[in-house]
Amino acid sequence: MKPRTKRGLAIVGGLACVAVAAFLVFRTFQSNLVFFYSPSQIAANEAPKDRPFRIGGMVEENSIQRDPGGLKVHFVVTDFAQRVPVSYEGLLPDLFKEGKGVVAEGRLNADGTFTASQVLAKHDENYMPPEAAEALAKAKKP
Repeated sequence: MKPRTKRGLAIVGGLACVAVAAFLVFRTFQSNLVFFYSPSQIAANEAPKDRPFRIGGMVEENSIQRDPGGLKVHFVVTDFAQRVPVSYEGLLPDLFKEGKGVVAEGRLNADGTFTASQVLAKHDENYMPPEAAEALAKAKKP
């Protein structure tokens, strides 16, 4: 082969390797991407049915129900316009309380209940995820 042909094949091979690597990175990124939705967006059917996502808002007052003798807990997340029932089995963060901000990651069931695989509570009185704060502000406006 001529040196020019070898160089051309090397360039084409290198570009093919870069394209395959970029495709694999993009695909991995897509599968690990978790979007955030407010209870109002879930009520409007904007949330995905086939993949996990995060829901955020406030834990509704008097909504926490714990199963006796177990780690299963049920509560309601609200943005003051809509409410979504959430079920979770596991240890809750120490800062998890009624009337406080929460972000839960999981899936929406066919009956409209959100089954959480992870629950996160805000870490101080001034913190709230920007998406949750924006969703709460929108829900409070008429």
